[in-house]
Amino acid sequence: MSETGPEREAMEFDVVIVGAGPAGLSAAIRLKQIAAAKETEINVVVVEKGSEVGAHILSGAVLDPIALNQLFPDWEERGAPIETPVVSEHFKLMGAGGSISLPVFAMPPMVKNHGCYIVSMGNVCRWLGEQAEAMGVEIYPGMAASKLLYRSNESVRGVVVGEMGIGKDGKPKPSYEPGIELLGKYVLIGEGVRGSLAQQLIERFDLDKESEPQKYGIGLKELWKVTPGNFREGHIQHTFGWPLKNDTGGGSFMYHFGDHFVSLGFVVHLNYKNPYISPYEEFQKFKTHPEINKILEGGERVAYGARAITEGGFQSVPKLTFPGGALIGCSAGFVNVPRIKGNHNAMATGMMAAEAAFEAITEGREGDQLDGYEVRYKDSAVYSELKRVRNAKPLWSKFGTLLGGIALSGLDLWTNSIGSGFSFFGTLKHKKTDAASTEPADRHSPIAYPRPDGVLTFDRLTNVSFSATNHEEDQPAHLTLNDPSIPIGVNLPIFAEPAQRYCPAGVYEVINDEGGANPRFQINAQNCVHCKTCDIKDPSQNIVWRTPEGGGGPNYPNM
Repeated sequence: MSETGPEREAMEFDVVIVGAGPAGLSAAIRLKQIAAAKETEINVVVVEKGSEVGAHILSGAVLDPIALNQLFPDWEERGAPIETPVVSEHFKLMGAGGSISLPVFAMPPMVKNHGCYIVSMGNVCRWLGEQAEAMGVEIYPGMAASKLLYRSNESVRGVVVGEMGIGKDGKPKPSYEPGIELLGKYVLIGEGVRGSLAQQLIERFDLDKESEPQKYGIGLKELWKVTPGNFREGHIQHTFGWPLKNDTGGGSFMYHFGDHFVSLGFVVHLNYKNPYISPYEEFQKFKTHPEINKILEGGERVAYGARAITEGGFQSVPKLTFPGGALIGCSAGFVNVPRIKGNHNAMATGMMAAEAAFEAITEGREGDQLDGYEVRYKDSAVYSELKRVRNAKPLWSKFGTLLGGIALSGLDLWTNSIGSGFSFFGTLKHKKTDAASTEPADRHSPIAYPRPDGVLTFDRLTNVSFSATNHEEDQPAHLTLNDPSIPIGVNLPIFAEPAQRYCPAGVYEVINDEGGANPRFQINAQNCVHCKTCDIKDPSQNIVWRTPEGGGGPNYPNM
């Protein structure tokens, strides 16, 4: 190592893409497609912190193929793992012992799922990765992008990837590898929700100064293999209501696909007020509902995972470009919350950014603003789609997610559909962050959740073992505290330290001695599934999430 830092090999590319998700891979493929059409060359590299492409992809998912049709009109002939069309759907309001089915025919067309497919998005990304590599894209899995590199004019020049072998003490081990500098004319950031580099860029370039605070949900998912008698291929179901109360947003999804698989998921909006809520325990409780239990009875849970979801929508999308690159996919937040879909928008924005980058490089530019991307976005179906649903989330937050919020948002979706973006409400605001929504514990009562039975419901650590999560233990903790005194000194007395409940992987614990005194805060970073909930929901915003060594974290199969 030199006095100024480690000496690293540098590799030059036209475009560097961070994140092998639907946005990043679509961008890489689109760049190669344009280059082939124009009979020229472009050098593209994609880096992925997961052990393989798809390892960190967690999504429902019902895929709207609109963007894929643009990227690969012949995706079926190419063998895309997209085989289960939606053939039936239910939308239900759940009570403790039953449900009310809402009329799907009366819902706005935009929220219906005709023409969509039930997929494992992880497997779709693995397939996209194969297509990209066949076109000449270089993909480096297991290589975390840990640092941004800048030009002398402060534009983004590239990223440092693959730095490994630093011990817990912060010093290089004998196995130390300094990593590689991947340098590009432009850098596209597609890390997914609440990405570390994206957050740095948003802050450094003040990209969110004209947007509302981003809003989030935590999505928890179990993959079950059910008995033939309980399987309905191509059927999907969405619910809201029990066990969540009216002032806590969220709901569930259940998708039947493939070889008797059921994707069962539960989403809790992270602007909930009660610090005693445990999204994970709410999910487990939901499975005890008689209508859900009967589907899972005799089946087997085969995988588990959790991931934050961007929910701010139209109002919360930041400025997409910065000097030297752009934010794509969920790094910027293009999820359509009422549709419970974002993959198609992630793919579309990846393609838009790719087109703008190719245009700029062809003009001999580098390191400047990709204004063509912003222009394309504002003239796109993504923009108009998000605008039409912009008030759904604020209405749910203000009036509750039961009949008040659902009825008003349904009316608003219809007027926006018929009136091409007209709303009686104008454009509502989100106003504050999810962290700031957390209220002091003395305004609420603790919640007693049922004990897991190990058959239908499970404790967090058992379920984490079904995410294949692992981290190299002798490395600096990727979860740190700005002020180590805050969890016990502030969060515990005021908020009953909600980190021990909002984390879906049991990372955070408050441990007392035998007499119940002298509490201390413990971080079990090895359990982390990279969901980013702690970075979002901590009421003191004291937790810092940094990218661990590449290859660490979950390894999701068929998710």
